[in-house]
Amino acid sequence: MSSDTSQMNARGIAPTGADAGRGSHPPRGSARRRRWVAPVILMAPAMVVLAVILGYPLVRLVLNSFQDFGLHALFTGQNEWIGIANYTAIFTDSDFLPVIGRTLVFTLGLCVACMVIGMAMAQLMTRVGGFTRMLLSFILILAWALPTVSSTLVWQWLFQPLYGVFNWVITRLGVFGDYTEHSWTSEPFQAFAIVFILIVWQAVPFVALTLYAGQSQISSDYYEAAMLDGATGWRIYRSVTLPFLRPVLYLVAILQVIWHFNTFNQLWILTQGGPNGKTTTLSIWSFQKAFASNSFGQGSAIAIVTALMLMVITFFYIRRLVHSGEKL
Repeated sequence: MSSDTSQMNARGIAPTGADAGRGSHPPRGSARRRRWVAPVILMAPAMVVLAVILGYPLVRLVLNSFQDFGLHALFTGQNEWIGIANYTAIFTDSDFLPVIGRTLVFTLGLCVACMVIGMAMAQLMTRVGGFTRMLLSFILILAWALPTVSSTLVWQWLFQPLYGVFNWVITRLGVFGDYTEHSWTSEPFQAFAIVFILIVWQAVPFVALTLYAGQSQISSDYYEAAMLDGATGWRIYRSVTLPFLRPVLYLVAILQVIWHFNTFNQLWILTQGGPNGKTTTLSIWSFQKAFASNSFGQGSAIAIVTALMLMVITFFYIRRLVHSGEKL
């Protein structure tokens, strides 16, 4: 029977009857079920852990944002439902728009700086020798491995008035005069500047090492072909490296947006939102509302608004990440 079927196929005649149902391919429905069952089984443990660790706090955060949750509710456990009053309060607050704008500009600046410097570092690591590359990797990992609180406290000591190392160096140089008693957090621009430099120093290692890992997977055949076509330098990087790195770039950019949008430790330790609230971002504002003003409901509402904004911002990055992955 099998020989007859093969002869029919060779002649271009489709098998009929019982022969038509004896194909080697499984039914479509069975194949589809097997296709999604395995990923679900593999992801189930992580999904359960995330649901337990993140699910309950997130539900409580949403519930608190619709309640008059203050010190009285904290000690008595009695919460009064007030609907969207907390959201109305923060949307009509005079600080809302300045805080939103400040957060967006701060996040954009950090993302651009970290991505540009990280891409340059990754490119540098592909050009240097083995020992130099290992030394650069060790320095980057060391800077990245330091806890943010510890490194921020060291940064605070470096820029302290009177006994700060940075002030001492500038004073000894004599270019800008006596900076011994200068306070870097007394002016908004300078306060943002020292926080900006600190976060870039902490974030660049991740970007550089991730992009270097992606760049090292690009076959050298593509570079040789580009050089045979007469391309050099920037043209090779633009035409060969960047297209292959596009999915990695999108992924790193998404993570940078999320991390920098939620920056808290560095700003709170160095400036606490000052001077006069000029370095207050959404994360600082949420903390101040919840713990300084004892309005946990409004603090929760600000946190929910922050999460929704991040979802909207990252949605477009994720779409482009998926599309770039499908094109490769």
